[in-house]
Amino acid sequence: MQQRNLGKSGLEVSLVGLGCNNFGGNRIDLAASRKVIHKALDLGITLIDTADTYGNRGESESILGECLGDRRKDIVLATKCGLPMDAAGLLKGASRRYILSAVEASLKRLQTDWIDLYIIHRPDPLTPIEETLRTLDDLVRSGKVRYTGCSTFAAWQVVEAQWTSRHHNLNRFVTCQDQYNVLKRGIESTLQPAMQAYGLGLIPHTPLAAGLLSGKYRRNAPMPAGARMTREKRYVERWITDANWEVLDRLTSFCEARGHSLLELAMSWLASRPLVASIIAGATTPEQVELNARAVDWQLSPADLAAIDK
Repeated sequence: MQQRNLGKSGLEVSLVGLGCNNFGGNRIDLAASRKVIHKALDLGITLIDTADTYGNRGESESILGECLGDRRKDIVLATKCGLPMDAAGLLKGASRRYILSAVEASLKRLQTDWIDLYIIHRPDPLTPIEETLRTLDDLVRSGKVRYTGCSTFAAWQVVEAQWTSRHHNLNRFVTCQDQYNVLKRGIESTLQPAMQAYGLGLIPHTPLAAGLLSGKYRRNAPMPAGARMTREKRYVERWITDANWEVLDRLTSFCEARGHSLLELAMSWLASRPLVASIIAGATTPEQVELNARAVDWQLSPADLAAIDK
């Protein structure tokens, strides 16, 4: 498995990571999650990405804590805070008070003394960014967190955060997580220029467009049993559109003419993007993990990339 530096930091991550939002809740249980995690480790995947909210608020982290054992030291463990952790919506945000309690809860569930990459899950409009960054800086200096990042921040918020860190001599974000795939490329003209200016690495989420780019969905065909969009209709409204089908039809023909799959195109296209450090793909079976890990092996030529753009 290829390793890449996360932006201009010293943190190395595997080109394919494991997203853990399928663990717990109503998706896969401890035993099934253990098989997925161990397969990822055996394939050389080192970035494992979760969040405190995944799996019915805490289950994903707890499953990782149960399954990693001695192999914890061999991985880059990423988790996030900020989204609501209670039904009333009181346990959330990026204030000093909340972050300090959230990180302790995550450490306990993960059964670890440190978090390699701690990410603010979304901007907190009620908390000044300096308060958030000073709190994260304290966590890095204490050794509980090694590196920090942000998710779903607008370009101006990334610039504000990096400037604030530099001005006050605080540890800076090293990564952004945002939606990015061959169907959704809006951040290329907004977020990515700011990231490039500050040396941030990109960890794209939703790399397969909720499964639409996996190849399992076909226009005018029955929805596959057990698939995400079969279970959760909100994804259908977001991704199943005539415009996306038109693009998918052409991309599928492009792949078939070259003896590759749509999954290989989706993953290898992301791997070709200069800011992408690791592609966090979710999985519910060991077989899916292996398919994702192998899917970045297609070396797209400049002509291929131009055709995909077109």
